[in-house]
Amino acid sequence: MMHKKVCFANSFSRRHSIAVRVGNVMIGGAAPIAVQSMTNTDTADVDRTVKQIAALYHAGSELVRITVDRDESAAAVPYIRERLERLDINIPIIGDFHYVGHRLLQNYPACAEALSKYRINPGNVGFRDKRDRQFSTIIETAIRYNKAVRIGVNWGSLDQELLTQMMNRNAAGHSPLSTQQVMHETIVQSALLSADLAGKIGLPRDKTILSTKVSRVQDLIAVYTMLAARCDYALHLGLTEAGMNSKGIVASAAAIGILLQQGIGDTIRVSLTPKPNGDRICEVQVAQELLQAMGFRQFIPVVAACPGCGRTTSTLFQELAWKIQDDIRDNMHTWQQKYPGVEALQIAVMGCVVNGPGESKHADIGISLPGTGETPAALVFIDGKKTTTLRGDAIATEFRKIIADYIHKRFGNKKSV
Repeated sequence: MMHKKVCFANSFSRRHSIAVRVGNVMIGGAAPIAVQSMTNTDTADVDRTVKQIAALYHAGSELVRITVDRDESAAAVPYIRERLERLDINIPIIGDFHYVGHRLLQNYPACAEALSKYRINPGNVGFRDKRDRQFSTIIETAIRYNKAVRIGVNWGSLDQELLTQMMNRNAAGHSPLSTQQVMHETIVQSALLSADLAGKIGLPRDKTILSTKVSRVQDLIAVYTMLAARCDYALHLGLTEAGMNSKGIVASAAAIGILLQQGIGDTIRVSLTPKPNGDRICEVQVAQELLQAMGFRQFIPVVAACPGCGRTTSTLFQELAWKIQDDIRDNMHTWQQKYPGVEALQIAVMGCVVNGPGESKHADIGISLPGTGETPAALVFIDGKKTTTLRGDAIATEFRKIIADYIHKRFGNKKSV
């Protein structure tokens, strides 16, 4: 049977931006919107940092940022890079520098070489007469080693001298703006003035990425809309300090989603607060699911499942839906190597006959489980046609085997690229 190519047609038109190569990943231009994440380990602890980067990589992160805040961290970076290469993990590592980045990059050339990109914050790269000198040192190091730089403005550490100048100028004007508007303008100005200075020092535009992060949804939309209208640099999106659980997920999806739909953004990070000693992969999964839900990229097979109602008091369909989702997450890294194109697969797990058969027909493979009081039979649909009816206690096991056989048959004959 001919399988239709999954195509997401919408009014989306990507903003034109300059393409930037970061290691083996392209950001901006016509490249797909890339997913980033960040470790929360002590970078000087090579074992834990490598373990966390590996987990983020296998979860689907395409770039990972690490903190480089002191001598021990900088000294550890080349060993982290070497360990990752031995594990066959080829992922760009971004160094996050604050306050002493100029010194660390100068004193640890192996660190400067091992990183794929440097992230610097204009608000704390240096103060007063030292600021431009220390900023220049980092940019010159990036030029020497042919590295990309993200100039990342954060309103929690905004350049206070620039903010004071902007506030004073606004107060003296005939039609003063609100404090919030002045803050937005200062954030954008900080990014653009820093990018202009980096260009004058010699950093190419195709090595420059900008970000202007804030922690409130409407503020983020405002500053990025302003920034995107004034430049063609590649832009990194993220709601900083997004928060925990559903609050952080909803806020990030709302802010980033609106900007992406406007064509703004070339790479994203969802900054979620994990539970104590929890892993970091949730932020990668949320970023992927956001891009996939909006139709911009495909990462994993989609599992459509009904929410349940009074017709579905049995937990069978819920258990099956979650188990299939877990199977996909657990096997996806292997499937991508073995079954190219499997990320386009669409699966439906429905709980009763009201919408179950129809949704199952729309999926590549679907099951309509019996609801409360219905005949204990589960209809299975493949490529829009009913193929079998499952009964008894082994419905879940049999359906998972049907999925595995379908994946092997449909995607197993394709050669990896």
